[in-house]
This record gives sequence, C-alpha cells and structure tokens, in this order.
Amino acid sequence: MNKVLIVDDSSTMRKIIMRVLRQADIAVESVLEASNGLEGMQQLTANPDIGLILSDVNMPEMNGIDFVKAVRGTHPKEKLPVIMVSTEGGQAMMDSAMAQGANGFVCKPFTPESIRTALEPYVH
Repeated sequence: MNKVLIVDDSSTMRKIIMRVLRQADIAVESVLEASNGLEGMQQLTANPDIGLILSDVNMPEMNGIDFVKAVRGTHPKEKLPVIMVSTEGGQAMMDSAMAQGANGFVCKPFTPESIRTALEPYVH
C-alpha cells in the first residue's frame, strides 16, 4: 500500500490508527492526515496516488458519510477503498456508509486483527 489517508477529527485517534496499521503488519509507505472530510478532499486532490482511506463518521465541517459520497464522485469504489472507522456501530449507520460507497466498516474500539481483516481485500 503506497499512501493511506486517515480522516478523523481526533489527532489522538489518527495516531492510534497509524500504530494499529503497523501492529497489523500492513505495509504503508506514507500516511496522510485530515481532521475532517473537507481536508480529506483537499488531501485527495493534492495526492491522487492515495491507495486507501480510513475515515471517521462523526466530524465537523464534512462528516464521514458526506466525505465518502464526495470521494465516490471522483473515485470509483473498485479503485479507491474507503473504510469507515467509528464508534457509531449501529446497523443504520453502517448501511448508510455502505450505500454512499464505503467498502467496509470497523467499529471503535478496534484491534489490529479487526483492522487487518477489514483491509485484507485491499492491501497487496
């Protein structure tokens, strides 16, 4: 995996996700960060070679559901996987994220194993 974009309004959570990616033995060349969906879209525009996005759902400015919808306007699901990472683990939230084009959903708190399982189809 070349570049991974982590979109979460908590800088602590972004660091935790980075650490968990390492613990899950997911080889990542570089990690980019954004604190909301608007920043995430700016990162995606500036870095068209991003290969995977991990996004929170609840964020200011642009939430994760709207972010996925915006990403899908320019990047097909098959070319750029978006995995939602959220404390909002309800079925309705998961269904909404998937309907907007998310490739998967991981509930917080998560383990390296749950992250690896969610990302396995997309890391080569």
